[in-house]
Amino acid sequence: MIRAIYRTANAGVAVSPSPYNTLMMKLFYPAAPTGSEEEQNSGVIPADASQAPFPVVIFMPGVNVGLEGYQWLAVRLAQAGLVVVTYNWVAEDMPGYVSLTPGVNLAALAPDVYGSQPTSTALAAIRAELLRLNYPSHTPKNPLTGLLDLKKIILGGHSAGGTMALQNCNPRWFSGVAAAFSYAAHTMASTMLGYPPETILPLPDACPCLIMGGTEDGVIAASSGRYASERGHPTTAIERTFHEALKGGREDCYLALLKGANHFTMTYPQDETTGRPFLDWPTTQPEAALRDLVADLILQFINAHIRHQPEAHTALAQMQNDLLAAWINK
Repeated sequence: MIRAIYRTANAGVAVSPSPYNTLMMKLFYPAAPTGSEEEQNSGVIPADASQAPFPVVIFMPGVNVGLEGYQWLAVRLAQAGLVVVTYNWVAEDMPGYVSLTPGVNLAALAPDVYGSQPTSTALAAIRAELLRLNYPSHTPKNPLTGLLDLKKIILGGHSAGGTMALQNCNPRWFSGVAAAFSYAAHTMASTMLGYPPETILPLPDACPCLIMGGTEDGVIAASSGRYASERGHPTTAIERTFHEALKGGREDCYLALLKGANHFTMTYPQDETTGRPFLDWPTTQPEAALRDLVADLILQFINAHIRHQPEAHTALAQMQNDLLAAWINK
């Protein structure tokens, strides 16, 4: 059984002015029902402590994509013995634009600042709430008290949230961060921030990472003007991020391009009323099979490099799937 609890995290008015400084979090976990009267009355079911301590995945959303679109993945990962944090945050990252956001510090992306501080405005608040959840003296009773392994935090994300996951996978900034994965994300920098055309920003390169994308990503193709790029190609920015933003050499970084997948393959069900799905190209392969592949790649990656399971290392080394247009390890 997979259950979830809700919490809030306060980013502080210095990060985002009221009322835009509170994140709503939903945490998924493996549960072990006892049938007690308290469970029946409250709906709160204990975690399956036999699987603890749980590594924690913090999943960072795309702009204007609600956490409901990622619940399918959160449940899959929780079924494998992980605690997964998703969140909704309404904020004004860009002046005049109120939206659901992964939490982006635009000032930290400036050419003379980038790399010296976190680009995420959400992670510090989320990690602080996880610390409170894990220690009984800091939070009201909850099913996860004492069961989180906060030395094994995996950052994941989609689209802009994926970029945040990759750019902030730095244990010097966030203690316990140990790996990152992304889908439909890259680090090509907008010329509006003062960068030359087609600039690829470097990544911390401190932890294992899995970078995924789809061959039919119409959103990335349509966004090429932000980077003064005339290519309009769905995977070029993703591929360049893997090859140029990471030094590699440790053999724990991976690039996966999914044949026939688009920008919103990561979301299910898809919300057509918000975000930019109208820019996307049609998928050309069964969407359920593509999502299964995404979940399998993420789990094998985590099992290999966080849980250190030899069979997962073997699976990654021998990865073959008809839906993979490219699979590269460096």
